[in-house]
Amino acid sequence: MSVRPLRASPAGSAGAPHSPWRHVAQAAAALAAGMGVGRFVYTPILPLMHAGAGLSAGAGANLATANYIGYLLGALVGILAPALVRSRALLRISLVVLTGTLAAMPATHDTAVWFALRLLAGVASALIFVIAVSSLLSHLREYPAHLPGWAFGGVGAGIALSGLLVLVLRPVADWRAAWWASAALAAVLAVASWNLRPEARPTTTQATQATQATQAIQANADRAHEATTVTAAAADSSHAPRTHRWFTALFASYTLEGVGYIIAGTFLVAAIEQSSPGPLGGGAWVLVGLAAVPSSALWARLGRRWSRPDLLLAALVVQAVGIALPALIGGAPAALVSAVLFGATFIGVSTLALATGAHLEFPRSVALLTAGYSVGQILGPLVVAPLLHHGYQQALVLAASVVLVAAVAAAVLRIGFPHHMVVVRATAPVRQPAPTESAADAGSHR
Repeated sequence: MSVRPLRASPAGSAGAPHSPWRHVAQAAAALAAGMGVGRFVYTPILPLMHAGAGLSAGAGANLATANYIGYLLGALVGILAPALVRSRALLRISLVVLTGTLAAMPATHDTAVWFALRLLAGVASALIFVIAVSSLLSHLREYPAHLPGWAFGGVGAGIALSGLLVLVLRPVADWRAAWWASAALAAVLAVASWNLRPEARPTTTQATQATQATQAIQANADRAHEATTVTAAAADSSHAPRTHRWFTALFASYTLEGVGYIIAGTFLVAAIEQSSPGPLGGGAWVLVGLAAVPSSALWARLGRRWSRPDLLLAALVVQAVGIALPALIGGAPAALVSAVLFGATFIGVSTLALATGAHLEFPRSVALLTAGYSVGQILGPLVVAPLLHHGYQQALVLAASVVLVAAVAAAVLRIGFPHHMVVVRATAPVRQPAPTESAADAGSHR
């Protein structure tokens, strides 16, 4: 049975930007700098550091872990100090710091200094990500879901551009030039995202409305009991148990995804080059980025017809297949198909998971999910480090297995999921779509 939600009240659109596409472009540039370059340029540079800087496989895994620890610390800032997530100054500082850490990598051969630089880069990347995503969910709330999806595509654009830079420089330069070029690219993207508007600050009127909504829920408990799920407009913590079990399954799935995807995201190029020396690994990484650019928008459009938990389950299964292909089959065709499947899903999984958390109106869902994701990313390289002595194939098989377990958690999330939340205003309950949906995107959910 399908239910077509009504258009959300336009009252919440007061903080929306006059030019949504400009906002999308600025957020995409921020995500391209913070994630696509600041985080993922390490993947195509890693083989160059093995060859030219004497970096061992174990030390390479440790540097990856340092970056992910920093990412966790940055995500925790979003949880413990939510006001900072609304700071344009912090966004700009993070962009500058990130660019500086990239430029400083070639200045030394000291592994301890590299560890510190990647740690700091992780903090900056997380702050940029949380600020940009919170901005999207706040300012584009009343716009079609594919708009934030295109902004998330900035991560793929950053991956493709930085991967292409490394691929072009590889025959004529060394690992140092690759880091300098990535710093220059990050600087350009930082300028493009410099004026991004962070999440709007809550107003007194909004706080008053939240209080009134809470009182309305209490006064209409019997009527609320008949609804699928009842939440206040601001999702007060007293209502958390209503969505607790779904958020727990979502949190588990997204954390496990962090473990599995980061193993592939860190070692995919090295794994491909181990069995197929030459430019195939770098070319596959560029293909990952190109596949990732439209992926979030495409997954958002699929959300018109299928529910987010269904899509999350499908994306995780497809991703697991993509991660396993280079290890189980090998060769150029498997590497290229793997790149497409991985690129087409890993950002889409993030988009779907964060949008689902926002749909459940769980307090600080973006920061909490990002923190769980970060813990998973820290565990990933540590778990596979003992396997790297025998190559990267076993690591990819383990990564695919973990992503399949994440898919199982997504299947649990589907059970009884409240596809259409009910917001109580005054005394009348009204169906409302998820925060990133609009009437244009609303459709039947199965």
